[in-house]
Amino acid sequence: MADQRSADPPDQAAAERPFRFDGLLAQEPADGLVRPRADQQTLTDLRLDQVIGAVAGSWEERDLVIALLGEQVHDVAALRYRHEVFRDMEDPVLFEAIKAFSGQMREVRRHLDQMSKMRSVQQQQGWFLDAAAIFCDAVRSLGTSLAGRPLTSRALRAFRDYLAGYLASARFAGLAADTAGRKNDLARVTYLVRIKGLRVEVSRYEGEADYSAEIEQAFARFRQGAVKDYQVKYRGWPSMNHVGAQILELVARLFTDEFSALEEFCRRHADFVAHEIRQFAREIQFYLAYLDYIAPMRAAGLHFCLPELTAESKDVFARDTFDLALAARLVFAGTPVVVNDFELRDPQRVFVVSGPNQGGKTTFARTFGQLHHLAATGCPVPGSSARIYLCDQVFTHFEREEDIADLTGKLEDDLLRIQKILLAATPRSVVIMNEIFTSTTLSDARFLGQKVLEKIVGLDLLCVYVTFIDELASFADTVVSMVAAIVPGNPAQRTYKVVARPADGLAYALAIADKHRVTYAQLRGRITS
Repeated sequence: MADQRSADPPDQAAAERPFRFDGLLAQEPADGLVRPRADQQTLTDLRLDQVIGAVAGSWEERDLVIALLGEQVHDVAALRYRHEVFRDMEDPVLFEAIKAFSGQMREVRRHLDQMSKMRSVQQQQGWFLDAAAIFCDAVRSLGTSLAGRPLTSRALRAFRDYLAGYLASARFAGLAADTAGRKNDLARVTYLVRIKGLRVEVSRYEGEADYSAEIEQAFARFRQGAVKDYQVKYRGWPSMNHVGAQILELVARLFTDEFSALEEFCRRHADFVAHEIRQFAREIQFYLAYLDYIAPMRAAGLHFCLPELTAESKDVFARDTFDLALAARLVFAGTPVVVNDFELRDPQRVFVVSGPNQGGKTTFARTFGQLHHLAATGCPVPGSSARIYLCDQVFTHFEREEDIADLTGKLEDDLLRIQKILLAATPRSVVIMNEIFTSTTLSDARFLGQKVLEKIVGLDLLCVYVTFIDELASFADTVVSMVAAIVPGNPAQRTYKVVARPADGLAYALAIADKHRVTYAQLRGRITS
């Protein structure tokens, strides 16, 4: 059915919508933002597919949340627009008010969706009236909450102004008055049902005795405090059965004025949810869903921040950052989360990460990729502070199991995948390479690694390169060596901290060998003895 507002005279429509609201995601709805979908394999490698699925959860606008978290916005101004909303939503009072509004709007939609499943026209109209009543309460409450909060975001200020104008409009006043009037009319409808065998009679209630009240009064004297409720609970279905529907139809015949007014109400307010309010209720779920997801991690003491964004400088850093997917699991299990820092200053571009196995190298690489992807969605990122480069795409190369159906060998597959990345990458790209060339000899892996790094440095890419070859950590002055640390004095125990220092894998190997008494000298001494 056409929007009721289209029938308003132009001057009245303008008077009732004096403020413009473009949405919560970008200041201009058609601003031509580039929003490419991230490669699914990249999301999987970075475990962002797990994060996105968990954030979307069972939210009603799940598809919207998934789409927004999978897209990268290549416009700093648009991302700062979202930052402003997230910053306002840090106000716990405002957050709870908007979350309550979102829940009420979900009830409105559920009521309207259920109507098509009902066989009784009168019941459909009753549910429509209830939906309108919930809507009126929701917008009034939200209007009061927004009016009392010190908002700084352009989006929420614009919506507050729009909502104030809407609440003062003749359109809303008519809806609210009609809704209250119809609810009051129906509340006064009382009727009597007589059931005898298969015959059901419906008549107006004329003051007949209410035996249920007399029975309750008679047995009230035997009540002795709280007792167990033995009543069987039946699941409620929104749709009536055929008997209930026929009874309601007879009631409507008895109270023609009340039900005719209800029918007219439904016709007059067929599209009572204003477009701007519907848009706000839909888009705000993106913010609510993400903040709900990170709330347990914040409660566990982990930090999130709105990063400084740069589209020019490649000087990046993060403090107290972590792998978001891993942290969510660890916090749920009650396990502490190790945080890390990193920083690149011009002309530095590449982290070469080395150190013992199972020391946190891959987690660090994922963290770097996650931060750059999440920053391009406008969401808070893991860390107490951060400056992130607004890249055009994140590329990943993580080790995969060999596929026996693939005619290429593992080394050839690695080379083909790397070639594809380097051909597609631009100087604005971020590349994450994790443990490549593990299937070849040390000398070949060193040679190939140097060639790949030459290409990466030549393209001026930001990169994390995880390797077991220490020599690559000093490849060029654009490279920063990061090492997965161990517990001092106990090289077999990992700290899962990744720190900036020269690679010393050989020292780790010798220390571990000495700890277990398997160095060359120790073995020779044991054999000769």
